[in-house]
This record gives sequence, C-alpha cells and structure tokens, in this order.
Amino acid sequence: MVRTYEEAVAWIHGRLRLGIKPGLKRMEWMMEKLGHPERRVRAVHIGGTNGKGSTVAYLRSILQAAGYSVGTFTSPYVEQFNERISINGQPIRDEELVELVQTIKPLADELEQTELGGPTEFEVITAMMLYYFGKQNIQDIVLIEVGLGGRLDSTNIIYPLLSVITNVSYDHMNILGDTLDQIAAEKAGIIKSGIPLVTAVNEPEAWDVIAKTAAERKAKTYRLGVDFTVSDRQATVEGEQFSLVTPFAEYRDLRIQMPGAHQVENAAVAVMAAELLRLGYSFLIDPEHIADGLATAAWPGRFERVSGNPLIILDGAHNEAGIRSLVETVRAHYPDKHVHVLFAALTDKPLERMIQRLDELADTITFTTFDFPRAAAAEQLADLSSHPQKAVTGDWVGWISEKKNQMGSDELMLITGSLYFISEVRKRLKK
Repeated sequence: MVRTYEEAVAWIHGRLRLGIKPGLKRMEWMMEKLGHPERRVRAVHIGGTNGKGSTVAYLRSILQAAGYSVGTFTSPYVEQFNERISINGQPIRDEELVELVQTIKPLADELEQTELGGPTEFEVITAMMLYYFGKQNIQDIVLIEVGLGGRLDSTNIIYPLLSVITNVSYDHMNILGDTLDQIAAEKAGIIKSGIPLVTAVNEPEAWDVIAKTAAERKAKTYRLGVDFTVSDRQATVEGEQFSLVTPFAEYRDLRIQMPGAHQVENAAVAVMAAELLRLGYSFLIDPEHIADGLATAAWPGRFERVSGNPLIILDGAHNEAGIRSLVETVRAHYPDKHVHVLFAALTDKPLERMIQRLDELADTITFTTFDFPRAAAAEQLADLSSHPQKAVTGDWVGWISEKKNQMGSDELMLITGSLYFISEVRKRLKK
C-alpha cells in the first residue's frame, strides 16, 4: 500500500517503463470504474506543438482576475511533481496526491490483468486529475493540456466547452508522423462536434487538415490572423505590448511579461478563448480582467530571467519551432549582447536543425547532458555543431558557476533545450 508522498511519486514514475501507448481504451475502462468523473469537469482542452503551457497560464490568469477558481493540468513539471494538477496556480498538496494514488493504483493493478494491459504514467496521472476535478474538488473551470498529439491522447476522453490548438510544427515525429499534415491530423483529433475551436495554426498544410476536420464536425473556428488579429506589437523592457481585435471587441495596448512574438500569439489565443467562454457559457469576464490577467501571467522556464547581473535566461525550447522563436526573441530584446549558450536535449528531437539555429546566435556554445532516460550525450550534440567556439562539459553546475564569475555587463548566458533539463537547472539556481 502506498502511504507516503515519496512512495506515491515513485509508483507513478515507475509506470514510465510502459512507455507511451496511444489509445483511449484504458482511459475509458478507468473512467467507467470511477463513475465517469470526466463528465463532471467543465474544461477547455488545449493542444498544439508549442505554447500550450503559456496559453494555459494566460487563460488561467484572466479567469482568476475575473474571480473564478481554475484547475489546470499541465506537463512536464518544473519544480515539483504536484504542479501538474493545480488550482489557481497552486499545486495540490502532497497528501492529496497520496490519496489519488491510493484510489487509482488498485485500478491500474486490475487493468494490468486484462488484455488492455497496464496504464502508462500519463494515463495514470490523467485519471488522477479527472477524478480529483470531477469528484473531489470541482472547479469553475479546468484547463487541460494535451500530453502528446491529441486524437489518441489520454486527455481526449473529455468533452470540453472549447478546444484550442495553438500551432502545429515538427515534434514527436516518431509517434505523430513526419509530415505536417500527419501531425496536424493527430492534433485535430481534439476537435469535438459542435464545440468551438480557437487556433493560431498558420502553416497551409496543417491548416487544411484542421479546417477540414472542424468543418466535418461543425466546430465553429476562430483563427488568429483571420478572425482575430494582432496589431501594433512592440517589444518593451518588461515583455511585449500589442493591440487585438476580435469579432466581439477591441483591446488597445495589452501588456504581457513573457517576451517574444510567439507569446503575443499565445496571449491572443487565450483572450479569444476567454471571450468565447463569456459569450457561450456566461462567464463574467470584463476587459479589465483580460488586461490584468495578461499583465500578471507568468510561466516558469519560458524565456525566464533568473538573474539580472550577470544576465541569465532559461528557456525550454525543446523543438525546432521553439528554438526559432527563442533566437528571434533574444535578437529582439538583447540585440547588443554576447550570447553564451548552454544546451542539453533529448535524443528524439530534430537536433541538427535546432543546433544549427543556436550556432547562428551564439558567441560560444557549450553542450552538456543530464540524468534522464532519453538525454543525448554532450559529445553527440557537439558533433552536430559547426561553431568555431563549441565546447563540451560533463559538469554543467560547475560550468554555470565559473561562467557567472567571468561575465561582463554586455554578456548573456542562455540555458536552453529540454524542459526536463531546464527544470534541473532552475532548481539548482534557485538554491
């Protein structure tokens, strides 16, 4: 029997041995046994390749500013496991996590004996979240982030108030397919009959798939750049400022703290979603809630400035589109800085293209690795770089502290790559 928090987390992580098993059969089985908690969750379902977490942060912040109690389900975590299931940005308590494991573990054991096989780590956590928000602690609304893809993702058991697909680019190609239309077809799997869709997808081949799926399912679609548009965007010292026109309102001079053009897109998508909640489901959300919510929203590990002197930025850019946005953001906000990159990543990413882009930005680039099952070796990463000032370190902790002491005011340390790596670095720097 699981009695302590450590045992609970160890049991959940122990499910990683089952890998990723797409499909909803095991989720349906568990929901049936639990009395269908998923039917009692009022949810917004958020999928896409990049920007899911930031979009959740903006929308949560707007809803909280309007006085609502908001559950969130996100991954991966940055500081502690419990963050994955949160209320108003506060992770659930350790004892609540233990209780959830005590509820779900017997089901997982029973399921393992059937032809469906045991549930994966992500399926177990999804079941815990739905039981928590559907039976134990019902919220005004729950923002549920897709784990991987959409169509066969375990979160796709829900029937949401709204669906959101932030964007579609290359990631997890070993599972989702290696063309944009294949990946888009998986992401489009979260579109439900008659349920509105908000999206910032702009690549033509991905958009064609999403538009076709939405039309078949009679899901009214609101697309960034067509149905709602951003104008007057400018980088500020604090982040970004922009104006936004939707079919229902006009907002001038909205401000966000998270820098980058991609963050303006995420924020615009969140505002459009908030408007649909107001109009379709009677959420009382005023323009000042939108402005205040956006201005206060933050999300750890997304272009996060963890030190001002010396300047250190952490960013979990873990695929090619993420790296592209990161490079653009550094150039827009710190055009005069000499950039020292520290990079670690997982092996199943388009590493060569990611490193190529970082090579163009960096004055020096150092590759490292970290303790994680799929982490690439530092030498493997360095072999893909053609930078004249490239280096390898097995001791990133030592590298950071040494570099910090050498840096001048015209230099920037940029630590990027896997979110799992960023999480490790952040914990260390916070100490």
